[in-house]
Amino acid sequence: MNRLLVALLIASLAGGAAHAPTVAIPDGSIRGVSADGVSAFKGIPYAAPPVDELRWRAPQPVVAWNGVRDGSGFGHDCMQVPATGDPAIITTTPSEDCLYLNVWRPDGADRLPVMVWIHGGGFVNGGSSARIYDGTRLAQRGMIVVSLNYRLGRLGFFAHPALLAAQPKEAGNFGLMDQIAALRWVRDNITAFGGDPDKVTLVGESAGGASVLSLVTSPAATGLFRGAMVLSGGGRVALFSRPMTGDGAVPTAADTDARYAKTLGIEGDADTALAALRAVPGEELVEGWTLPVLLGGVFRGEQRYDGTPMVDGTIVTGTPQQAFAAGAQTKVPIIVGTTAQDLPLQMPPPPDPMAWFGEGAAAAAKVFNPGGGAPAEAVLSGLGADMSMHEPARFVARSVTAAGRPAWLYRFSYVNEAAANRDAGAVHGEDVAYLFDNVELRYGAATTDADRAAGHALAGYLVNFVRTGDPNGPELPAWPKFDAAKFELMNFTLEGPVFGPDPRAARIELVERAFDRAAQAAR
Repeated sequence: MNRLLVALLIASLAGGAAHAPTVAIPDGSIRGVSADGVSAFKGIPYAAPPVDELRWRAPQPVVAWNGVRDGSGFGHDCMQVPATGDPAIITTTPSEDCLYLNVWRPDGADRLPVMVWIHGGGFVNGGSSARIYDGTRLAQRGMIVVSLNYRLGRLGFFAHPALLAAQPKEAGNFGLMDQIAALRWVRDNITAFGGDPDKVTLVGESAGGASVLSLVTSPAATGLFRGAMVLSGGGRVALFSRPMTGDGAVPTAADTDARYAKTLGIEGDADTALAALRAVPGEELVEGWTLPVLLGGVFRGEQRYDGTPMVDGTIVTGTPQQAFAAGAQTKVPIIVGTTAQDLPLQMPPPPDPMAWFGEGAAAAAKVFNPGGGAPAEAVLSGLGADMSMHEPARFVARSVTAAGRPAWLYRFSYVNEAAANRDAGAVHGEDVAYLFDNVELRYGAATTDADRAAGHALAGYLVNFVRTGDPNGPELPAWPKFDAAKFELMNFTLEGPVFGPDPRAARIELVERAFDRAAQAAR
């Protein structure tokens, strides 16, 4: 009997190993894990570890490995101080050695379309290991899902004068360089996983959405994707963006980063300063700099934006508005939208916010503060969200349509049934778990059938878009293309997806006119 049990155990182990999915690419072989009809390959390096002399360098090629690499667990998320309370909290120990991506594929995958997910977190937090980013549910619908890490904070976006002097063509937006390197990896390797490199769609939320807009408007990313979806990523100006250098009229990355280095006792632009900076422990470079701290400064009107993207003239050549106005974007179909209670990252100048509307000031006062009795903070918050997120999303849809490509505009208003105040509408980032059809991973035992239905719908539109370039498909309410002559969108409501007039139309129309007047005057 004991011999029989041993024989059965050996056979079981051998059979499990034989059925472990393994994929070979030029860098080496990766063994993944398979469950529920989907194989996952995690922690795949797409660039060399950016440590020591490779800190603040463009991503370098992977060193090929021998044998079979274990792809059952995530690689390190990038160095950061994790933000507590984040529904997309990372599950690994942060490290500078973090340039990894993950692939989910359905069994039998062959030339399937590919979604590439870029996480949010204000460019200072986040990572691909968050549970709600699991790609299993989307892969089960017949697509490849890729998620990636990119350098964050001062390790990802840094333009100290010593760095600019030593490597002027390779400084600044390292995190965006990482994203482009990951897209090139997808182009060169995804066929081995059953994906089609000619059918890649970029999807990102918040800082990830802003990243997607940067890639759509960057000449450095041309030809690496055929569609994009932007969730709460702005659209007029880049979220948290700053100039790399300038005349001192506004804070520049070079100035801000030099001031930061001075707090470490490091000054000047000589090679010795750069060597000293590279010797600073990564934990010290990210200490005290998290998304809540960054947002707190933004809400106070500060414009530090340490460790965030910058206009470098190569990858980021200007604001999204400037690129769209010049017709310099990659012309692809786009889905773009916001949450009902999105972030107010941009505010009109004090002391009279309504003066920003010029000749429309009186009308704006009536629309944004009907009756005149609303608290000033509430008025500014709502106006700020319209300026930062809601109108810019519409602007992106307008620009894409004007360039001859289709766009679809949405608002995500659905709130899970267990929430105390469902009528207030979804807050920033609340749509992500639904997008991945992972509401159970977000709400656990409190998840209801209505919550699941909301996730099935949003994920269904996404899957259709990745597969065909159009979100419409069977068993989903029709989602018409964006029409600039109408203030209409798809609203994901408590009752389900409803296409019709934008509930914020009167507000957004006023903001649109003010932005358009300012853009015209600047020409």
